[in-house]
Amino acid sequence: MNWEKVRDFWIEEADEALKVAEHLFDKQDFSYSLFFGHLAVEKLLKAIYVTRKKEQSPYLHNLDRLAEMSDIQFTEEQKERLVRITRFNLEARYPDEKRTFRKRCTEDFTRKELAVIEEVCKWLKSMLPH
Repeated sequence: MNWEKVRDFWIEEADEALKVAEHLFDKQDFSYSLFFGHLAVEKLLKAIYVTRKKEQSPYLHNLDRLAEMSDIQFTEEQKERLVRITRFNLEARYPDEKRTFRKRCTEDFTRKELAVIEEVCKWLKSMLPH
């Protein structure tokens, strides 16, 4: 298996997911914007995983677990960010009957969380070979 190609695939997928998150934000579809932000982070973690492990990434969506499995050292703050971003995946996918998450996803809230997602993406990309 050509692990560089697999890594590059995941990086391209992450870049595309982040672009979709931005498009959804522009269209004021805030909860799904954060869902795609989660996908961007997940795909970068998978790029790191295949780079380091030389095996296919696991079928997981839990970001802090993926980071641990990829042997990424992270601070408590970084872990908290990964846990919070993971919740965007779950809450967008499985809304409660009151649509609590969608109501929480105001423009301001989403803008702030997307900025965090972008910071996490930069941090993760810094771990990948250029």
